[in-house]
Amino acid sequence: MRNGIIIVCKESGFTSHDVVAKLRGICGQKRIGHTGTLDPEATGVLPVCLGSATKLCDMLADRDKEYVAELLLGVETDTQDLTGRVLERRSVEAGREEILAAAESFVGDYMQVPPMYSALKVDGKKLYELARAGKEVERKPRLVRIYELEILEFRLPVVVFRAVCSKGTYIRTLCSDIGGKLGCGGAMQSLKRTRVGRFSLEAARTLGEIQLLKDEGRLDEVLLPVDSVFTECPAIHVSREFERLLNNGNAFLPEQTQEKALHDPEKWVRAYRADDSFAGIYAYDSGRGQYRPIKMFL
Repeated sequence: MRNGIIIVCKESGFTSHDVVAKLRGICGQKRIGHTGTLDPEATGVLPVCLGSATKLCDMLADRDKEYVAELLLGVETDTQDLTGRVLERRSVEAGREEILAAAESFVGDYMQVPPMYSALKVDGKKLYELARAGKEVERKPRLVRIYELEILEFRLPVVVFRAVCSKGTYIRTLCSDIGGKLGCGGAMQSLKRTRVGRFSLEAARTLGEIQLLKDEGRLDEVLLPVDSVFTECPAIHVSREFERLLNNGNAFLPEQTQEKALHDPEKWVRAYRADDSFAGIYAYDSGRGQYRPIKMFL
């Protein structure tokens, strides 16, 4: 069984579940999971985890993300993108400076109301299921953060922008909210995810390319190791005589490592065996004077 991460360049028309199903066939293994849903019409970076790396799925879903989106001003739809039913059309009177100011006003913390057409659940039912049944329910605003928002192109009534945002941000809703602030409405025309955490579009491969690599016996060329997700974390190596602690997912003492150094309790560390094989993520517990496991990848 393969263990690691493949960065898929999802193409339009595929759901995230479609991608996982196709990769199961390509890789010949069942233990595969994706790290965050992309709408069927959206394209771009979708990290997919294989084997022991499936433990990363929730951790990668928490990473910040970067998108390039096309906002069509003057249109409102029930899905906040162009796949939905048009509710209203208005003329676009705003100029470049006004549009730029409206977009930039969303940079920072932002209380966003999730769209009805989303997979969030209310009373055990997904919102999009309720929406398809013609029902609309109250959704509580959620705090998200827009780290960066850059206008790339004006082709009025289309505005192309790049956004870096926190987990849980709906770019469809951001498009709608920008249009609402301008008084003309807006809907997302297209969306491409260009980065998830440190994984960028340049490293991504389409399903067709991945299949070709498999056929050529080169699939491992695009399989990233689990610890590549945590390159910002310091590395420590447990001494050979104490590796049994690491292999069992137990805590260990600083003096049982080759480095014999203490680390910031607020920061995770990558724990390795003496032969440099990765075992898991730990954090130093200053109260107990030991490193304790956060997540193991044995």
